[in-house]
Amino acid sequence: MSGPMIVEFGMGTSLRRGDYTEAASRAIRAALWRNSINLAEYMGVGKEAMRIDVRIGCAKPKAVDVTALADLFPYGQMTFTVEHGGLDVERPEGSGNSTVMAQAALIVSLELSS
Repeated sequence: MSGPMIVEFGMGTSLRRGDYTEAASRAIRAALWRNSINLAEYMGVGKEAMRIDVRIGCAKPKAVDVTALADLFPYGQMTFTVEHGGLDVERPEGSGNSTVMAQAALIVSLELSS
């Protein structure tokens, strides 16, 4: 048996620096730390067996460093997809930096023998 078993969501921001990786990092942390993902323990397998499909949406996908995001996960096997989404909001003082908003979806699956 395999396939998605849990989906967790999070939203993150970079308020002043316009840092897309930081906004994505905060979105991932929101999804991870607001939830307890104990699926592997429940199914009787090691946590390292969890497959986590990480999907990030932000206005500038190429500005996200997925290598830095992988360090946020304490276990599991991650794959990353960064696509257009999120929202940039211009700052009122006209600094040229936007407030950056990113969304994250963590889709967790396990490969289980029948």
